[in-house]
Amino acid sequence: MTGFLRGALTANETALIDRAAAFARNTVAPNAAGWERARRQPVEALREAAALGLAALEVPREAGGPGHRYMVKLALCEEMSRADMAFTFSLVNTQNVAARLALSPTARHRDVHVPALMKAEIFGGTALSEPGAGSDFSAIRTSAVKSGTGWTLNGEKGWITNAGVGDLFITYVQTDPAAGWRGIAAFLVDARRPGFRRAASYDLSGGHAIGAGGFTLEGYIAPDDDMLAPPGDAFKLAMKGVNGARVYVAAMCAGMLADALEKALAYAAERETFGRKLLEHQGLNWSLGDVANDLEALRGLTLAAGHLIDEGGDAVMAAAHAKKFAGRVTLARIADCIQAMGAAGLREEHGLGRQLACAKIAAYTDGSTEMMNERIGAGLLKAYGPDLG
Repeated sequence: MTGFLRGALTANETALIDRAAAFARNTVAPNAAGWERARRQPVEALREAAALGLAALEVPREAGGPGHRYMVKLALCEEMSRADMAFTFSLVNTQNVAARLALSPTARHRDVHVPALMKAEIFGGTALSEPGAGSDFSAIRTSAVKSGTGWTLNGEKGWITNAGVGDLFITYVQTDPAAGWRGIAAFLVDARRPGFRRAASYDLSGGHAIGAGGFTLEGYIAPDDDMLAPPGDAFKLAMKGVNGARVYVAAMCAGMLADALEKALAYAAERETFGRKLLEHQGLNWSLGDVANDLEALRGLTLAAGHLIDEGGDAVMAAAHAKKFAGRVTLARIADCIQAMGAAGLREEHGLGRQLACAKIAAYTDGSTEMMNERIGAGLLKAYGPDLG
């Protein structure tokens, strides 16, 4: 089954996605179940992916990267998530940090950190959530206080991708609690410096390759030039990044669902019951037709939102629609594919049980379904209401 974005890619972009798909097929898919059983993050495979250029997608050419557009990242997320969404999520988060630091005015970030991230010599993540603040971003409590030529950071972060192995984290902190979101700033936090204490990675069912976990900052000193966004700008930066993340998570869901449907169809086309192929039974045929219908709708919503992001448009509503729909249909439709295969659908070799768990993870990450309802509800009148002007 062909990825939904290939028709929109150039020849060079298609060649990259072909390499990613081959790597996912030959390296990720055969090993994903073993990584999950071992409850570990496969650092060696992440470095193999980086050697293919998959950790540098959006890094500009002037910073040593290929400078690919956002649509290429969407295509990669769909293709590689067919093998393992957790691995793909980890890889993309290091790429995100490399792309962001490539735009930093600090030479050390561009000249030292970006090349190391692109090669996966080091790993990165974004530290926004806290044990007491997830969707309610403005409620973060990790603090930053000005001190001499830098800032002193204290607090605890949780639910951070690559927290188990990461070296660099784009970390959001509060500089003025009375100012709410306007007091939030973003710093680059280096796990190798004093004041950083890593927590044990979470035992995240189906998603150990994500390396989700947390860390504590205790008197961590961030130099002035490690501030990536000052108070006021950081919140807007985070919201823009979250819109992009919501859409590529939807693309990951499309990849998982496409893989599940393909496996269910292959099984149903061969297995016979009551003298007929499973796929010839109307009930099962219609059930998988429903899966295909929702997959195409998910692809359409994801594609529309992706184009908006590439064009620099307002993607808040489009991203929320894609993310909400992904959260609503992926879990149920993968379950339908498992049901179509009977008990065989639960066998580890098919990977559908692991994808089922990852679909649930996707329903929370970068904004829960309930949060997407809030975003859509807040924009209803503007987007769909009558013209009152």
